[in-house]
Amino acid sequence: MAQVLLVDDEKVARMLYSDFLTGAGHAVHAVANAAEAREALGKYTFDLVVTDLILPNGDGMELLQFVKATYPGVEVVVITALDKVDPAVRAIKSGAADYLVKPINPEVLAHSATRALTTRSLLKENEELRRHVDLLETGQRIATTLDRDRIAQVAAQAFQHMCASAGAMLFVRQSDGTVSLSGGAGLSDDEQAVFGTLLKEPVTGALSDAGPSGRKLNLDSLPPPHQSVFVMPARDEEKTYGAAVLVFHGEVTPATRDSAPFLARHLALALKNLGRFAAVEDLVYLDDLTHLFNRRYLELVLDKELKNATTSTRPFSLLFCDLDYFKSINDTHGHVVGSKLLVEVARIVKACVRDNDVVCRWGGDEYVMLLRGTDSGGALKVAERIRRTVEGHRFLAREGFSLSVTTCIGVASYPEHAEEKDVLVDFADRAMYRGKKSTRNIIYMAAEGLEATPESRKLATEQQPT
Repeated sequence: MAQVLLVDDEKVARMLYSDFLTGAGHAVHAVANAAEAREALGKYTFDLVVTDLILPNGDGMELLQFVKATYPGVEVVVITALDKVDPAVRAIKSGAADYLVKPINPEVLAHSATRALTTRSLLKENEELRRHVDLLETGQRIATTLDRDRIAQVAAQAFQHMCASAGAMLFVRQSDGTVSLSGGAGLSDDEQAVFGTLLKEPVTGALSDAGPSGRKLNLDSLPPPHQSVFVMPARDEEKTYGAAVLVFHGEVTPATRDSAPFLARHLALALKNLGRFAAVEDLVYLDDLTHLFNRRYLELVLDKELKNATTSTRPFSLLFCDLDYFKSINDTHGHVVGSKLLVEVARIVKACVRDNDVVCRWGGDEYVMLLRGTDSGGALKVAERIRRTVEGHRFLAREGFSLSVTTCIGVASYPEHAEEKDVLVDFADRAMYRGKKSTRNIIYMAAEGLEATPESRKLATEQQPT
């Protein structure tokens, strides 16, 4: 049953048209002028307005324009005693669904109303279809984002747009069960910082008790003009990866209840895929034997470190480490023992550097350490710590071997010795090779004119698994 507002100043016409429309199955509210029509539109919800063009103290054309501007989803049928083309054209251009000239046949009025309501229904369905297509495309955009640095922005923008919120943030669940703010949209950096602190504990709690449709957070106070916060967990089966958090200047929008659960499922899939992608990355950038990073990873981290160093002027250093006479261990005890010794060396070297430094297996029995924020003086101290620790350690003692090993270490620092990646690595390698040609078990600093590492040795190293 459609709700119809009938506007006509003639009492007989109102009664007649009301009977026509009621007989066609519609609920009719009849008024006599434009002022009463505006009042009724403000109080009730209508699907269709049927109005005369000539009204006392008003103009049916103005009422038509008011309805289309203020209630764009409401259709309007214009009726008039004026059998002229010009007002009909004006009415149609202003958005009228139909233009009927008095006297009006009941079937014609009923047919005109039905046609206008059908058009309204089709437009509404079309709008709903576009919204669903938009929602589907937005969800797919989230789910296919495999860039960890972009997922927060992509997801937050999607939630803000589809849920019509003032702002949106992505909180990612950590291994200890708490959450941390990953990024947002629609909010300033200062606002995100405030919400990141304010919402951390409430969002962490909401992840355990929020249902599949999410829930509104009840908070005592929010920074103005924000008044409401909604948490939508991103879950995949039994695992919770985080949550999209929406903030509103008023109440939570109806679009949130419809769109947020759908988007959250795609967000969970994206975060799940990111975890899998990170695991694959680990396999690509980890050495199979020692589980240190490999040469591929060192190339990436050096590029990043050089970029950061250029903007911040912070130094960093490379230590190029090679075990002395390692071939004799393989020849004497076999490659299985040699491999176990390399793993033990890796553990020792990692224990000699900080957590934020990078330790890589370059290949064979060679290791490279990147020491962040460390100049050549600091790098020498770390190199000496490694050299003494390796020299004093008895390897594979539990297996009954108690082997002794020493090492040569070359040191090169940015920007002191070089400002290009390949040159810096080459300088550290040359410094190490100088030690190999002298007493061994020694540390050398990079310098101009050092002998290059022989090509045959480089090729042998490159053929080793990384």
